[in-house]
Amino acid sequence: MTTTTRIAPDTAGSDDTTVIGEPIPAAVATTDRSDGGQPLAVEPEDRPRPINQRTIDDRASLWGSLGAAVAVVWVAYEHVLNFSGTVGFVLCSWLVFLAFYTAVSLLSQPWPIVKDRLAAVVVAGGALLVTFALATTLVTTFWNGVPALRHLNFYVKDMAGVSPGTDPLTRGGAYHAILGTGIEVLIGTLISLPLGIGTAVFLSEVRGTGTRLVRTVVEAMTALPDILAGLFVYVLLIILLGWQRSGFAAAVALSITMTPIVARSAEVVLRVVPAGLREASLALGASRWQTVWRVVLPTARAGLATSLILGIARVAGETAPLLIVSGATTFTNHDPFHRPMNSLPLLVYAGARSDQPLYVSRAYGAASLLLFLVLVLFIITRLVSRNRLNRRR
Repeated sequence: MTTTTRIAPDTAGSDDTTVIGEPIPAAVATTDRSDGGQPLAVEPEDRPRPINQRTIDDRASLWGSLGAAVAVVWVAYEHVLNFSGTVGFVLCSWLVFLAFYTAVSLLSQPWPIVKDRLAAVVVAGGALLVTFALATTLVTTFWNGVPALRHLNFYVKDMAGVSPGTDPLTRGGAYHAILGTGIEVLIGTLISLPLGIGTAVFLSEVRGTGTRLVRTVVEAMTALPDILAGLFVYVLLIILLGWQRSGFAAAVALSITMTPIVARSAEVVLRVVPAGLREASLALGASRWQTVWRVVLPTARAGLATSLILGIARVAGETAPLLIVSGATTFTNHDPFHRPMNSLPLLVYAGARSDQPLYVSRAYGAASLLLFLVLVLFIITRLVSRNRLNRRR
């Protein structure tokens, strides 16, 4: 019979061993009672390797490889090969860094840990790249829009009688575009909300004939190019029915883009509602419609609000449908059913095509307002989702 005990040398210096009762990290000896209890082998105690802690070796390998890669590429790229360009320098530095980091890690770590390190730096590098691109876009847009944003008239005046390329920024503004964007998005939301929620209820609760076909159409419309929605509204409402280019036509085009997004995300939210709530409601004698109206929809209220906000954020910056069906003006139009109506995306598009600095500054100011609107909507979405998770806990 073989037993395992912890042993430590006797304090008197003899060859005898003393059994230690406390779990002291030491060698583990295997003894055999049939052989007089003499130790047969001594093995080190197994300890779990911490995977979430950075050691000095990890940090030194990472930063040393990064510094060496930048130095080598700077010498070879800029001086030996006489190349230039920021993108090429960064790309070459990244590839050389991966090679150096792999070689340095292999000197002290086994291959599984080296692969883990490489996967970690690749994922972190992708996240940093996306963050850098987003931050650069936001900072560049707001920085170039500051000359227009710091004037109060930019928020309360329109461009009627103002030359956007020659008149100073103290004249005119984007009020007509801000109002047009608000009216078009509001009308599009009023159209898309019942259609999207109704489609989601049909797909998740009714599940009747044609459910698969409806789901396929919704998923296909989610990837529909926005300009096709504008062309459809232009042919149907403006050419065939003889309507004017107006804010309502633009809102219909936006609703075509927004409806499948709301429907698809709302269906996912409704499927998360526990089936036990539906069964309990039906067991109490409620009809299917009463169950949906009084149990399912109130339970998924926060998720449905999130779906709606995501849809609004998706269509708030659409430009392609508006170019075809809404038209562009320099004056304020409060009537969405008559005469063209401007919007922030159209103002940005017109300014981006111009080579006049003042017009470009106005375009960057409108783009900053649009980014701020979308940012606020996404913050609201995050807060609503967080509140929903807290209530579940």
